[in-house]
Amino acid sequence: MRYFIKFSYNGTHYHGWQYQPNAASVQETLTKAMSTVLNTTVELMGAGRTDTGVHAKIMYAHFDLDKPFESESIVHKLNSFLPKDIAVFEIIPVHDNAHARFDAKKRTYEYHINTFKDVFSSDLSWYNQQKLDVDLMNEAAKILLNHTDFECFSKVHTDVNTFDCKITNALWTRNHNNLIFTISADRFLRNMVRAIVGTLINVGLHKITLTDFEAIIKSKNRSEAGFSVPAHGLYLTEIVYDYLKP
Repeated sequence: MRYFIKFSYNGTHYHGWQYQPNAASVQETLTKAMSTVLNTTVELMGAGRTDTGVHAKIMYAHFDLDKPFESESIVHKLNSFLPKDIAVFEIIPVHDNAHARFDAKKRTYEYHINTFKDVFSSDLSWYNQQKLDVDLMNEAAKILLNHTDFECFSKVHTDVNTFDCKITNALWTRNHNNLIFTISADRFLRNMVRAIVGTLINVGLHKITLTDFEAIIKSKNRSEAGFSVPAHGLYLTEIVYDYLKP
């Protein structure tokens, strides 16, 4: 049978989700724990890959297992066995062709900026005390919804068939000393969200105009876009499937 596992992780001490030679990854850590607890070799296919230092409030992966098991008991054992920065929520039986990566209909990320120095959130948000024009940044964010080709925000030399993504939501909100950028799309390119945020920061600093922002998108040139903000402020927060409850 095929199963989805729903989990979260603090990515601070990991070199992203995907297996890495000579470096700790979430995939390797979770796979080893599951293989030990289930007493059989388990292979995990994740819903996507997050970069070094990026966090996931919600993440899915699928795996196949021939023998039956009691999911609540396994979840409890996994959480006792795993390090404190990875937590399993549930294991869900799905149909045999279900695919954690290819079946995802929507993914949502948040980027967290702390505008006031906070020693308790320094590893989980980016401290930036510059005065930003958030209203203008939201005007620029709306422009993203009018385009589909985001090669200008993609990591260069990425092996992908298309740079097209359908963005359905992009919005900045303020919560006391925190700024949060939320963006949803059917798929994301490598480094895409961090490059978008860095370019929107330049809009908020009045370094570039709304016209400049749209021209950057049309250029399809990564060197035209802004800097990539630090990874530790980025969170994967939602993945939507037709056959799973939110």
